[in-house]
Amino acid sequence: MEPTSIITQAKRDEEEAAAATCVQEGSSEAPGLKKPRRRGLLHSLFRCLCHEETEPHSDNNNAPLPLEENGALSKIHTEPLLPQLPSNASGKICVVIDLDETLVHSSFKPVNNADFIIPVEIDGTVHQVYVLKRPHVDEFLKRMGEMFECVLFTASLSKYADPVSDLLDKYGAFQSRLFRESCVFHRGNYVKDLSRLGRELNRVVIIDNSPASYVFHPDNAVPVASWFDDMADTELLDLIPFFERLSRVDDVYEQLSQQRTSS
Repeated sequence: MEPTSIITQAKRDEEEAAAATCVQEGSSEAPGLKKPRRRGLLHSLFRCLCHEETEPHSDNNNAPLPLEENGALSKIHTEPLLPQLPSNASGKICVVIDLDETLVHSSFKPVNNADFIIPVEIDGTVHQVYVLKRPHVDEFLKRMGEMFECVLFTASLSKYADPVSDLLDKYGAFQSRLFRESCVFHRGNYVKDLSRLGRELNRVVIIDNSPASYVFHPDNAVPVASWFDDMADTELLDLIPFFERLSRVDDVYEQLSQQRTSS
């Protein structure tokens, strides 16, 4: 990444100091999990602003669920996050796929080889977001869309993630998209509660780089390494044979357990 001539050194210093006080989306790491320390300004800024959105509102059916004093979820009936399974996906396993650091990496700083540049308005100012696609993401999404009911589920704001998805998902793999407001804000993290999807859990898989995102359902997870800019990365390509096998099972848990054991 090259420093931009538009932003002064003082401004860069100010941004870096602000970013250091913020927590990147999904940055609470499981014990022993080491992630690169670099944080895109996109995540830092959006995470810094998230305090405006974490309080549940009674008039928002998709707001994060309120928490009890001990951190447990309040027992409140909510409508499923996903619509009824469409006829063209009948019988298919539901695969929930994360966006940032799983499929793409984004930054406010200009990148020479950016695949997309997305304008995002924040507090009345339009920022250009530079997006890099993870290697083999096109082939991965195309094949996944053929085999599964694919759902994009990200803790990012829809104003950023929706236009990125429009450009990224050129084969129409994602049948549904879920954003930050569909997460549960639990003990400082945005958690993707798979029990709220409206699908049988033994037919649901989540692909995510952050264990904090699937802390409620670790047995349903296919963890992936966080990706930033390694253009030699082959993780998505390497996962396709596993998912081809998984698409033929009635219950995902045995295959997922074997995958974790062999990893």
